[in-house]
Amino acid sequence: MPLRDITTPQVRRWRTTLLDQGVGAATVAKAYQILRAIMNTAVDDGLVQRNPCRIKGGATAPSAERPFLSVAEVFRLADAIPARYRVMILLASFTALRFGELAGLQRWDVDLERRTISVRRSVAETRSDGLTVKAPKSAAGVRTVAFPASLTVELAAHLAEYAEPGRTGRVFVGPRGGVLRRNNFRRIWLRAIGAAGLGDVHFHDLRHTGNTLAATGGASTRELMHRMGHSSVRAALIYQHLVNGRDHEIAGHVDDQIRRVKGPDPGSPSGT
Repeated sequence: MPLRDITTPQVRRWRTTLLDQGVGAATVAKAYQILRAIMNTAVDDGLVQRNPCRIKGGATAPSAERPFLSVAEVFRLADAIPARYRVMILLASFTALRFGELAGLQRWDVDLERRTISVRRSVAETRSDGLTVKAPKSAAGVRTVAFPASLTVELAAHLAEYAEPGRTGRVFVGPRGGVLRRNNFRRIWLRAIGAAGLGDVHFHDLRHTGNTLAATGGASTRELMHRMGHSSVRAALIYQHLVNGRDHEIAGHVDDQIRRVKGPDPGSPSGT
């Protein structure tokens, strides 16, 4: 129909009809966003005087709160997954790194002495571009995150056993030795969460878990945004957090939670 003939009541009926027909709320919200954008352009071009898309909240889809795992559940999942991915589960849960960031890690990104991981690249896969390895989307995504001391021994063992050789060798590889991709990891993931009895858990929920653990340790909003690589964090604040030691304090709190589940680390000098 002509753009000038579209009215606000018609837009409301159209949206309500879609929802009544069982179309998903997220799909309806996206369709409404597109229509609103079309009509905004029509207003800018002088084709219509007023945008008829005026439904408050129409472009926002309600999203269910995603679960986060307890430390005990994280280790149950890590025990259920093949050994070469155990440390990947632990890092995702306790440092809040994304799947693509973990897949893009190289040996030189891991500093066992300082207990830090530097995120410099990420693996992404789209229909148009295929598999790509590139820098994080924002400057804040390039960051250095401290990991709990309890993971040091396991991470060192993983590097010796499963990581590719050389300074730029990948820390995590796919089931057949190639690049770790979501589609070749999905079957492994589903088997593991089934064996661990965790139900509907997504890999991204491990990131939510890491953020929640850090928050319970008293991390400020800005510190949380640094660990998660959010683009609104200013570079000066990122460096300040790393220098003043708060990032390691956050990792230390997560470490305390791990020790409550695992007990003392026999490999540490003090046995604690």
